[in-house]
Amino acid sequence: MRTHSIMSKLQLSLAIIKPHAVKNPVALSYIRNVIKNKFVVIETKRVFLDQETAGNFYIEHTGKFFFNRLVTFMSSGYIDLHIIGHTNAIELWRRMLGPTKVYKAQFDDPNSLRGMFGISDTRNVAHGLANISRERNQIFLS
Repeated sequence: MRTHSIMSKLQLSLAIIKPHAVKNPVALSYIRNVIKNKFVVIETKRVFLDQETAGNFYIEHTGKFFFNRLVTFMSSGYIDLHIIGHTNAIELWRRMLGPTKVYKAQFDDPNSLRGMFGISDTRNVAHGLANISRERNQIFLS
């Protein structure tokens, strides 16, 4: 009964570890430890996105200057997907990621995941999402 009570209070989010971080054993180990120690891990999966799936996933960015670069990058190697839970999962994961702009993260929040392991605004370690239903249907169950 207690487990049901705890699970019903969990807020879920989707943490996507981007290809360059999956290829970096130091970054990947650190990020996995952060996830394991701060969240309840509901499900984990490693996938390879083709360009079509990546384009559909980031469809809201179609037409923006970075869209092709983002889709090409996200389909350049494996990504790790984690459905994570915490009473405040969305805000906590975003806070741990730090600013989206890596340059800003390195100066304003150097201990954030992006501050430590980000390379560029596209290769910024990870992605955090609030609404996991669409993402879970598109990637986790594919």
